Amino acid sequence: MTDVPGMPPHEQLMVGLTRLGQALRISSYRNAGPYRLSPLQADILTLLAGDPRPRRQSELTRTLASTAPTISDAVKTLTAKELVERRRDPADARAVTLTLTGAGRAEAERLVRLPEEFAEAMDTLTADDLAAMLRGASSMIRSLQDSKAIPVSRMCLTCDHFRPEAHPGTDRPHHCAFVDNAFGDAELRLDCPDHAEVAGPGQ
Repeated sequence: MTDVPGMPPHEQLMVGLTRLGQALRISSYRNAGPYRLSPLQADILTLLAGDPRPRRQSELTRTLASTAPTISDAVKTLTAKELVERRRDPADARAVTLTLTGAGRAEAERLVRLPEEFAEAMDTLTADDLAAMLRGASSMIRSLQDSKAIPVSRMCLTCDHFRPEAHPGTDRPHHCAFVDNAFGDAELRLDCPDHAEVAGPGQ
């Protein structure tokens, strides 16, 4: 059988990821909600909601791979809309920390709910398909992080608690030392509040 002409698989995958990204952007604009949030403002709310501790603006800049002025403008807008509260950092009087207000937390909870069209699309995946996609996405993100193309994500593959293939030959081969529990590829996390970055040499 001769090969079917066309783009190689890795290029086909990039086309697919691009189309998924376009769909997410369209959905985020449609899902702007009563506060008419920009995608960046929505990202800030969901990031703050994912970790209850006060966060410095510099952390948001680093995590969201943005610039200080851009994040500053977005935070000012969120503060004016009474979704984010700014407070002096008790550990450093020169620094400011950010937390969600009650309205901000409610809006973040609305934002993280999966839109209906994406829920329906997810339902078309088998458990094995979902596990394979999570495993592949984790590997690609890890590679991009290692090459400094994107910031470090709070995911299993970069976590000091992660023990890959600690239970070989089972359907839950990995182990999380933080909760002392085994888990499979379908439970890999790409964003975890309990993430502990692996220390580099000499740290």
